[in-house]
Amino acid sequence: MLSRRTFLTSSLAAVAAPSALAARKVPVGLELFSVRDVLVKDLMGTVRGVAKMGYQGVEFYSPYFAWKDDYAKEVRKLLDDAGMKCFSTHNGGKSFEGDGIARAIELNQILGSRNIVLASAGRVNGLDGWKGVAEMLSKGAEKFKAAGIRAGYHNHQIEFKPIDGTRPIEVIAKNTPKDVTLQLDLGTCVEVGSDPVAWINQNAGRIRSLHLKEWSKKDGYKALFGEGEVPWKNVFKAAEKKGGVEFYLIEQEGSRFTSMETAEKCLQSYKKFRA
Repeated sequence: MLSRRTFLTSSLAAVAAPSALAARKVPVGLELFSVRDVLVKDLMGTVRGVAKMGYQGVEFYSPYFAWKDDYAKEVRKLLDDAGMKCFSTHNGGKSFEGDGIARAIELNQILGSRNIVLASAGRVNGLDGWKGVAEMLSKGAEKFKAAGIRAGYHNHQIEFKPIDGTRPIEVIAKNTPKDVTLQLDLGTCVEVGSDPVAWINQNAGRIRSLHLKEWSKKDGYKALFGEGEVPWKNVFKAAEKKGGVEFYLIEQEGSRFTSMETAEKCLQSYKKFRA
């Protein structure tokens, strides 16, 4: 029989467990653009190094689109052997138009990715231009969905800057199907003064992945995870309670350390924060 003290301790632990379990269940990967300087020299070695750090997956960025099938299969084997996943890929507009759609689907299926994200809209003129971006996303999403892959859109600063009182990111959200992921870049959102928590709560179920990029008034994007202005505690709470997050991606645009040291330090800080 349990003593009263043991029973109470167990009960309290059970109450506290869900949030801790939720944190452990959401995998964390690395946006490989963070280590591009070494990746371009030795992709296989870099990915192995990232795996040893403890990352559970990666996001490949646009140069992957030029890979031949055989090379993509080698990369997939590397990921499998390392116990990692390709959570998503970052893409240019080619992956969302014409013959590029089929090619993007083919490569992502080889890599095991189920998320094709438009990394940037490029130069866009006015709100009508952003509606055009949303239309491109929607058409691509329809083709991807048939292949069991989800489309996504990654924001920068410009999407959170109002045009005639409306933020472009709102146009994207309003004019795309709800199964299009709104991949939230925290650093750029915070830099322009937008509230990431409010945005997550306003788009329940659509913030399926987040770029955990830090930003500070002093160091800009060179601030490591946890050293800047992003309200991480509230971000994680909103992402896991309402956002529908499926995976996190640490991203860094340089620091006072080498790119690989930076990636490792950011992961260590993330784990301490989530402990």
